[in-house]
Amino acid sequence: MKKILSLMALFAVPLLATASEADLIIPEGIKNQTILYYGFLITIAGLLFGFYQFVQVKKIRAHQSMLDVAQVIFETSKTYLIQQGKFILILFAFIGTAVAFYFGFLSKDANGENIFGVAGVLMILGWTVLGILGSYGVAWFGIRMNTLANSRMAFASLERKPIKLLNIPLNAGMSIGVVLISLELIMMLIILMFVPGEYAGASFIGFAIGESLGASALRIAGGIFTKIADIGSDLMKVIFKIGEDDPRNPGTIADCVGDNAGDSVGPTADGFETYGVTGVALISFILLAITDASLQIQLLTWIFVMRILMIITSIVSFWINGAITNAKYSHADELDFEKPLTSLVWITSLLSMAVTFIASYFLIGDLNNGLWIPLSIIISAGTLGAALIPEFTKLFTSPKSTHVREVVEASKEGGASLNILSGLVAGNFSAFWQGMVFFFLMFVAYKASNYGLGDI
Repeated sequence: MKKILSLMALFAVPLLATASEADLIIPEGIKNQTILYYGFLITIAGLLFGFYQFVQVKKIRAHQSMLDVAQVIFETSKTYLIQQGKFILILFAFIGTAVAFYFGFLSKDANGENIFGVAGVLMILGWTVLGILGSYGVAWFGIRMNTLANSRMAFASLERKPIKLLNIPLNAGMSIGVVLISLELIMMLIILMFVPGEYAGASFIGFAIGESLGASALRIAGGIFTKIADIGSDLMKVIFKIGEDDPRNPGTIADCVGDNAGDSVGPTADGFETYGVTGVALISFILLAITDASLQIQLLTWIFVMRILMIITSIVSFWINGAITNAKYSHADELDFEKPLTSLVWITSLLSMAVTFIASYFLIGDLNNGLWIPLSIIISAGTLGAALIPEFTKLFTSPKSTHVREVVEASKEGGASLNILSGLVAGNFSAFWQGMVFFFLMFVAYKASNYGLGDI
């Protein structure tokens, strides 16, 4: 009986919670923050940069046969995305009903009256749809960019100029990444600056639900698709002795489409969703944890300005790294592709960390006890993770790494069984050290949070 009562008490805990979506009210004073309106100009400039990179890649010459194959891959990928769109519509019918029921019937004030009304619920559903379209749209843009770049990449390889083989995928990647972030920020800024404060918090929640719905469907289905296509091509290789990339293998195009579905559509939509949901989480935390409206405005402005500035640091770092790379390797016949990629990550991370401290000083430098310093350290810990995690990943995946060489030697000496065991050992070591990186960075952020944040 005691266990049953304890369990009932545990289930009753959520009923005692006082915070809900109704409490996510954006202070109207945020609309007076002129600096955020300049954010629209920067995000639009980011979109223009992304589309400029798109056009630049499209202008690169390629053999017509390569362009034809790339077009076939794109058309097949497009068919896949259209099917996914139909599936997401079905999912939205269920999720949208749940969202409408929650905000339309369950969200009531102290007098038992509905908080949002019909107009509010429709607005929330509208942002849910826009969240889905955002994830879906960047995924579509991603496969269009990739299928343009792959044919140019293949043709450029015939020239034996490694600098071109580096720049084409880098330009394509920057195009997708900057468009993704800029589009996300524009949509979130519109909610923040133009949606009425009493609806803005719930609109952020609806937007997060929509982008999560679209991204999860595209991510999971894309991963399954690429594995099925890959295994199908491998079976043709094993059974009929036709190479995986042999034109006679009917699975070749499906495998290429699978690579787009699993390695482009999924991650692109997932990146859009992750960036948006973390932003909504930060907004929710600020609104629920802090009661002073003026401080809410100051911290919300700080968060969004930091995100806007990261668009600038990313583009500037890309240009700096491009200048360094072209100066060093423009006439080189051989190129270690890891080096310019690594330098790009580190330049971006270090520049972003420097900008974090400078911008924080000017935006929230007047907070008590120098709180801009621990807040900057917390953000910088996450930024540093973006540089450290690839470094630790390379220790186990780089062709020059000891672990990769061990797996190769194990395959030569012991066959499939030893290959699997060696791979498991390397994977376990990799997971351990990646976990230690996460632990270290989270510990640094936690220690920084102990210096005055509890007094806000």
